[in-house]
Amino acid sequence: MNIKDTFFLKKTTINCNGILMDLSSPKVMGILNYTPDSFYDGGRYSDDNALDARIETLIEQGADIIDVGCYSSRPGATDITAGEEKARLIRVLGAIRKISDSAVLSVDTFRPEVAFFAVKEYGVAIINDITAGYPGDVMLRTAGELKVPYIMMHMKGNPRTMVNEAVYDDLLKEVISFFSERVKAARAYGIRDIIIDPGFGFAKGVRHNFEILHDLDAFRILDLPVMVGVSRKSFIWRTLGVTPDDALNGTTVMHTLALMNGADILRAHDVKEAKEAVRLFMAYKNK
Repeated sequence: MNIKDTFFLKKTTINCNGILMDLSSPKVMGILNYTPDSFYDGGRYSDDNALDARIETLIEQGADIIDVGCYSSRPGATDITAGEEKARLIRVLGAIRKISDSAVLSVDTFRPEVAFFAVKEYGVAIINDITAGYPGDVMLRTAGELKVPYIMMHMKGNPRTMVNEAVYDDLLKEVISFFSERVKAARAYGIRDIIIDPGFGFAKGVRHNFEILHDLDAFRILDLPVMVGVSRKSFIWRTLGVTPDDALNGTTVMHTLALMNGADILRAHDVKEAKEAVRLFMAYKNK
């Protein structure tokens, strides 16, 4: 054991609808983007049969959590109203619940009213918020009232301005300081289960993403689970000189490095491959 492992005791369970999920063995969050313009899978599931097939694949391949996103946060994506986002969610969450009433669901949204609706009407267990509660902390108050695990992500600016915000004097120091403040605010609203997401690709250039991945274990100072979302992102395929469609192998390499550096949840498009990475990592770890 590395001596630094003795200083911090990271929380390893989250309460999902009354059931404790143990993160001492890393979990895989399967991505289900129901949008026309997400960077990789936009528009793929607009057909009912395609949507059902995707849900069944996520479940069959063993997704521990299904993360449903109905608002694209990629640069240049079309802004939609909360009503449009909710209408998309109704279709997707309804389809999931027809197939499985026990799947652990997460909703990827920054709108408190959408999160509240998803939790109350469809038993969504986790809120995944790219804004970490900004502005005004209304989402933090909502998550605290709902008593659900809350994923907070680091981002500077917003999805439309973040490309120009990727400037840092000390990247890790700034991101960890951001989380220290946000965690304190979340605790004040009664949020017990917090997961941090360093925000790969959000106001970060290629070099920034590799720096965070390389030093991911620095986040253990926060004593909280870490989620890594690198699946098929541009820093992978640009480095390899390929396209997102050809970035699965690169993603698996990044997932393996993330696991070795302390990731607790992998947010992935390709669940089977991510689960295999976790299985091999655990066999290696427990040799």
